[in-house]
Amino acid sequence: MRDLLVQRLTDYAPRKLNLNYTEAGILVPVTDDPGNPEMIFTLRSQNLSTHSGQVAYPGGKRDAEDFSLAATALRETHEEIGLPPDRVEIISPLSQVMSRHGILVTPYVGVVPEGYPLKPNPGEIESVFSVPLSFFLEDQRERTDAIPFQNQTIHVPCYRWERYQIWGLSAVVLVEFLNAVYDAEIDLFKPQNQ
Repeated sequence: MRDLLVQRLTDYAPRKLNLNYTEAGILVPVTDDPGNPEMIFTLRSQNLSTHSGQVAYPGGKRDAEDFSLAATALRETHEEIGLPPDRVEIISPLSQVMSRHGILVTPYVGVVPEGYPLKPNPGEIESVFSVPLSFFLEDQRERTDAIPFQNQTIHVPCYRWERYQIWGLSAVVLVEFLNAVYDAEIDLFKPQNQ
């Protein structure tokens, strides 16, 4: 899996948003399993003030001590799910996205060891789960949400995996990953009939 990500993302040019907002870094963790790579997500605690009870990638707001947004993503991932930074190989950033709470989010694709024991921080994370990338490549979305963004409408898929709904910002990041790595051709600017 690592080789595919390096091959597809080394020369990838992610979009940067020219906005002056609070910054956050998130990790898009992919397991290093050549036969059945999976993507790791979290379900945020119901007790959090923002995005409570939602599926998200591990990550969070940049601290003054973080020397980069990649460092933010790694620090937050360690705090949230117990995955140490030295067990993650950052491959590439993806395009910046804007959260509905006015936070400029930079995702980083990272390869993580298959089967590493993850432990959710109960103060922030209800559960951690993995989804095979093959599931997303089938694009069996539950619905498509029309979301206004910068004078446009984007059509964001919502996927259901077991009891989890992957939608919103997480789905936007996921779609960019699928398009960049697998040429999935999921167009966020065209409505879907599903």
